[in-house]
Order: sequence, then structure tokens, then C-alpha cells
Amino acid sequence: MKVIALHQEERDIISQAAENNRHAQQKIYSKYSPKMLSICRQYIKDLHQAEDIMITAFMKVFTNLKNFEHKGSFEGWIRRIMVNECISYLRVQKKVGFLEDEFYVEDTFNNIESHFSVEDIQTLIDSLPDGYKMVFNLYAIEGFKHQEIGKMLGISEGTSKSQLSHARKMLQDQINKQKNYVNGTE
Repeated sequence: MKVIALHQEERDIISQAAENNRHAQQKIYSKYSPKMLSICRQYIKDLHQAEDIMITAFMKVFTNLKNFEHKGSFEGWIRRIMVNECISYLRVQKKVGFLEDEFYVEDTFNNIESHFSVEDIQTLIDSLPDGYKMVFNLYAIEGFKHQEIGKMLGISEGTSKSQLSHARKMLQDQINKQKNYVNGTE
């Protein structure tokens, strides 16, 4: 019974926010902004820039709330807007380059060992070239398929696979270097 009441409460808040009720919009922003900033930060290295993009994306969320059909996850809908806004920003800044490389190797990417902190992992991902980073995030973190990534970024499916393969290799090399450094074998 509580699940239905909670779901109805969210629907009511979304409806109120769609009618420009600032209090309802603030509730949505307060609930989702920490997670959405984290998503933006995955694509944008600079925290302040990521926050600006998140705020711009929330403006799009509130502008388009009437288009949300309550057929899927509201958080997922917001997340997609955030990702698309990050991609648009990087395109405008011309910070993303893709090698038109159709060659890729399907490899196994070992799990990152537990001695790496979240900050360490984010630093490793941030060090990737922007094209590799974007495909890696869309595939490994957001769960998009290569065909979807290709459509989103205007690249071929093979290029998406290649970018992911190169990103994984670079990350694995960086992890191995850090492990060797920590173990004193470098």
C-alpha cells in the first residue's frame, strides 16, 4: 500500500512541477541533483563546469516535464537528459574526437581491485581522451549498446567498439602501472 502512495506522491510532484510550481521543482532538484551531478561529472572533468551543465539540463527537465509519460523511470528520464546535455556540451566545445578505427579487440577487462578508491577510478577515467571516455561511460556505466552509442554520437557501431577497446586497454595499462608502483616493481 505504501508503494502505491509513494508512487502517487511522485506523480503529484511531477505534475505540480510541470505547472511551474517552484516548490515541487525544488523537491525534484533536491532529490535528484546529487546523483545527476555525479553523472555529469563522469563526462566533464571540471566539477564547476559539470555543475553548470547539470543546472542547464535541469532547466530542460523542467521545461519538458509535460512530455514525461510516466511509462518508465523518472530518474532514468532525467539521467538521459543529463547525458545528452553533456554530449552536446562536449560537441560544442569540440573536445571529442573519434578515431575512425573499425578495428577492435574484444578483450576481458579485469575488475579493478578493491584498493582503488572511487576518486582513483574517476581520475583514471578522466585521463582517457574524451572520445574514449564518452564511449566508455555510455557503455560500461550507462549500459548503452554500441548501436545506440553510434547513433547518439554520430559514429559507426565499429568505431564505438574500437573506442571502448582502446579505453579499456588504456585503463588496464594505467592500473598495471599503479599496481607496479605500489608494489615497488616499477
